[in-house]
Amino acid sequence: MNKPPTYTREAAEAVAVQALGFLAADGERLDRFLALSGLNASEIRAAAIEPGFLTGVLDHVVSDDRVLMAFAEDSGLTPADIEKAHAALTGGGEYLRSI
Repeated sequence: MNKPPTYTREAAEAVAVQALGFLAADGERLDRFLALSGLNASEIRAAAIEPGFLTGVLDHVVSDDRVLMAFAEDSGLTPADIEKAHAALTGGGEYLRSI
């Protein structure tokens, strides 16, 4: 069984930017992300430069299996790849979703 790659912070941030684009491409997904994050659409650009914002994007993606699977399919990454990127941003070990 192949292990997903370990991500550098820069590579993990690139995955998070890709995930943000994925969320922004669908109105319902974006609305849910905004509602849960407490942001409004006009604040995203300013928030995106704040420390922790990209971590929050991947927090959101990995916390919802439907979003995780849809982003994985859209991006060509596996869910495990996305979870490894999330772990790289959080500074933790391998991220395990609660089921």
